[in-house]
Amino acid sequence: MTQKFPKLFLYLLGALFLLNLVQSFFTELIYDEAYYWYYAQNLDSGYFDHPPMVALLIKLSSFLFNGELGVRLMSCILGIGTLAVLWHIIEDERKKDYVVHFFLMMFAMPLLNVYGFLTLPDTPLLFFTALFLLIYKRFLVKASMGNTVFLGLVMAGLMYSKYHAVLVIFFVLLSNLKLLRNKYAWLAVFISLLAYLPHFAWLYNNDFVTIKYHLFERPNQPYSFEGFTLGYILNLVLNFGLIFPFAYWALFKKKANEDFDKALLFLSYGIILFFLLSSFQRRTQTQWVIVICIPMALLAYDYLIQNAKSRKWMYRLSILSLILLLIGRIGLAYQPLFPIVYETHGNKEWVNELKSKAGDIPIVFENSYRRSPMYQFYSGGTTTFSLNNVHYRQNQYTIDASESKVQGKKVAYVSLYMNKGDFEYQDLKGGVFKGVFIENFESFRKLRCYADSEVIQLSQKNMPLKIYNPYDVAIPLEKINIRVGYLNPYKQLKETKDIKYSPIEGGATFLKARDTTYFTCSLPDSKLEDLSYLKFSISENGLQSGISSQTYKAER
Repeated sequence: MTQKFPKLFLYLLGALFLLNLVQSFFTELIYDEAYYWYYAQNLDSGYFDHPPMVALLIKLSSFLFNGELGVRLMSCILGIGTLAVLWHIIEDERKKDYVVHFFLMMFAMPLLNVYGFLTLPDTPLLFFTALFLLIYKRFLVKASMGNTVFLGLVMAGLMYSKYHAVLVIFFVLLSNLKLLRNKYAWLAVFISLLAYLPHFAWLYNNDFVTIKYHLFERPNQPYSFEGFTLGYILNLVLNFGLIFPFAYWALFKKKANEDFDKALLFLSYGIILFFLLSSFQRRTQTQWVIVICIPMALLAYDYLIQNAKSRKWMYRLSILSLILLLIGRIGLAYQPLFPIVYETHGNKEWVNELKSKAGDIPIVFENSYRRSPMYQFYSGGTTTFSLNNVHYRQNQYTIDASESKVQGKKVAYVSLYMNKGDFEYQDLKGGVFKGVFIENFESFRKLRCYADSEVIQLSQKNMPLKIYNPYDVAIPLEKINIRVGYLNPYKQLKETKDIKYSPIEGGATFLKARDTTYFTCSLPDSKLEDLSYLKFSISENGLQSGISSQTYKAER
């Protein structure tokens, strides 16, 4: 062990693991972690937003601990695992002289730092990217059956972590097209696809809802250089913090003398250029490019070993980063040391305040797949549901069985958008939420509307419209109202209007259980000049109308 990992390396790795455990214990969850914790309450081979790896990690963590550490334990393990794999990839014998430099450089990368304990899909993505590069390097030396099987399984692990993994695999393949003639490479691909079959099946059984949402349903906004492309460039800087000049200079100076070096360069440049092009169409998020931290960390460390002058400056900047990031990490747990109120601050307080007013009854949050699981986590498992309306977005609550758990129950309906209610509470950011008690809650958010064409003529009269009722009971038409939402070219909802509709079967007064009911309808006029899309929406029992159809192209 000490031949591959010097004692100093193991001591520092252990110290970092202990630090991340302590951080995990004392830091409240961020909203995304609470959402993925909610995933883990019902393990499945897929979820609305992501593949299931993040849920599996949380479930494994929960077997040993409760609370925040029961969400983050596996992330702490994968965090140090990523560093151990990176160290193992580096073959330069001089690395043993610069163990401290290695840890300082890795700690200086802000997102690589915090994903060492936060449980997000990027945490396993980073680990499996590092492991993929290690096994790929071995595969280049010897395409044995063992390396082939391992490579296939690791590729599956990548894809089970986050869909961005396809870029990692693609750019590594692009760096070495000789692999297309390698039977063992094809066998590795076959093994990975075979291991990925459960998620393919989940996508198929759920009508590819994840793919449709990410590719076609997400709203956008008009392009601006500052908000899109300049913001993306700043994200590239933020991923490496104070050492970013050296990281990118190391990338620029590296020559591709071997196939593995080419893989590192193609992966780094490929991800950077892919999301640069994407930034001309939509806003990119900082963590979307975090995977470049793996190949570029290897390149930067190699450059550090070989250049004494740069090594000194990287060492100094890394120490400064260490100080700043340690202060920031303390601030995540202790709000007065943090410059802003962040997601890890005050969650227990607002949950306790709401619970004191609502008691133990279920909570229905309007348009908040974030607060719903956060309340469930910190309230000790109180039943919650996110009622998504047409002004919001689809999420895991759209497709799972959570709605059934609040049907017919007395609930507290909580919203940020009500003017008055039976009670109210406030979070640390100053948001005032109001709530009302509903004695017999009833919603039908799984009703789906279907048009006969992907392109809808707005002037069309007696347009056919189908409504599928997946529930086990018939739903009286008097309980629902059908509306249409008009969207601009960026799929932003601009207005909603009621639709006049009549059942094709004369005299029908309800939606048949587990069946399709056919209607004709006429779409109301709209004065929107940039009307480009529409979607159908059903409201029930006076609630805000839900997301009840896909987005259709609209033509006047």
